[in-house]
Amino acid sequence: MRPGLMLAAAILSLGVALPSHAATVSVAVAANFTKVAEELATAFKAKTGDELQLSFGATGQLYTQITQGAPFQIFLAADDQRPQKAVDEGYGVDGTVFTYAEGKLVLYGIATDVTAGADVLKADAFQKLSIADPETAPYGAAAVETLKALNLYDTLAPKIVTAQNISQAQQFVESGSAELGFVALSQVIGSDKGTQWLVPAELYQPIRQDAVLLKTGENEPAAKAFLDYLRSDEAVAIIRKSGYEVTP
Repeated sequence: MRPGLMLAAAILSLGVALPSHAATVSVAVAANFTKVAEELATAFKAKTGDELQLSFGATGQLYTQITQGAPFQIFLAADDQRPQKAVDEGYGVDGTVFTYAEGKLVLYGIATDVTAGADVLKADAFQKLSIADPETAPYGAAAVETLKALNLYDTLAPKIVTAQNISQAQQFVESGSAELGFVALSQVIGSDKGTQWLVPAELYQPIRQDAVLLKTGENEPAAKAFLDYLRSDEAVAIIRKSGYEVTP
């Protein structure tokens, strides 16, 4: 018997496990969840050795990429509609949809103090207000709902600067392209930049963020393991401290 085969046989006879290769899981992630997903990816790798390849964007844009053949294995959306739509249209695995977080909307300002909230919007003493595209980003839709609930949408519509996603809406405020804007609490929680106003939950529909295993990840154990991890006590603690609600 050749030396290499003899060594392999010896290892097997001793019951020694050969090292396994770590997997890489491709995950489409709503932009509001960027920082949290990066922290979860680090914790998941430390726990399992598997890596997450994260791609960020507006939920609608990511869904379009999924329908066009993007090789994502998991979809972490910012709404509870597109993951189920993925299942209905044959891109997602039935029975894998669940809510991993509930988002909160805030009004955010750098040069402008927004702590008075609705009064700041009613005063109309600003030139530009940034929001994520309401057609593709649930937080943008929530911003429009908020303005309509306050009977301010028609008045402020000419001042709205529409960003591609919630990350860009934040960038517009921080670059001075808009004095204030609507963003996710998770983006600015703990920040010493500017001011914030937590929008009352009754002004917009709940932002339930759902996850789904996509058909491309159906036979990938690491993809299923990450979805299981997302519901673990460790992951839930990370999500909650980052500005989200998680309902057991």
